[in-house]
Amino acid sequence: MRVLLVEDDAKMAALVRRGLTENGTAIDVAPQGEDALWMARAHDYDVIVLDVMLPGLDGFETCATLRAQGVWAPVLMLTARDAVEDRVSGLDAGADDYLTKPFSLAELRARLRALVRRGAAERPTVLEVGDLRLDPATHEVWRGDEPIKLSTKEYALLELFMRKAGEVISRYELLEHGWDMGYHNRSNVITVYIRYLREKIDRPFGRDSIETVHGAGYRLRTDGG
Repeated sequence: MRVLLVEDDAKMAALVRRGLTENGTAIDVAPQGEDALWMARAHDYDVIVLDVMLPGLDGFETCATLRAQGVWAPVLMLTARDAVEDRVSGLDAGADDYLTKPFSLAELRARLRALVRRGAAERPTVLEVGDLRLDPATHEVWRGDEPIKLSTKEYALLELFMRKAGEVISRYELLEHGWDMGYHNRSNVITVYIRYLREKIDRPFGRDSIETVHGAGYRLRTDGG
């Protein structure tokens, strides 16, 4: 595999580099987040190992910028921090895994192998369909720059629609996604909530993004309406 290590501590970088190259891994080192941004765009890395505490752009900002620029190589964040908030911040910035210092090289190698098996599928931190945007970390929704307030169920259904934009989603799948097995009043709840969604994300903006596919379910247009 080919790895980009983003680490400003020269001793730590040398240790990790030596430990990975012994197993045949090709590894490039970037001492700053700014270096990582151009290197990740210039080369196809199988995985990026990213330290949180960097001069200039920190690891969180670097990861978020990489994702915003369309770099989808799996990211493993390294940090001396072990606070829950830091782990949450890293994952919400687009990281795929987290390893707290000190760590064993054997565990690092195993985590890298697991990340490479997943591949570099596109996993945006903010979902966008046309000018409709949804942030899973903050549960915020916008049409263009206009914020939209949704209930918990409305949000859950819209997130499913946006993750599967262009696909027909059955009423059963929508029901299973938004309500647990203990919910019994299932007769027309999807019809009601589709109407609620249309009233909030479409009609105020003169749009028609959620299409009814008769006999099959509903579909969110890929252009956002």
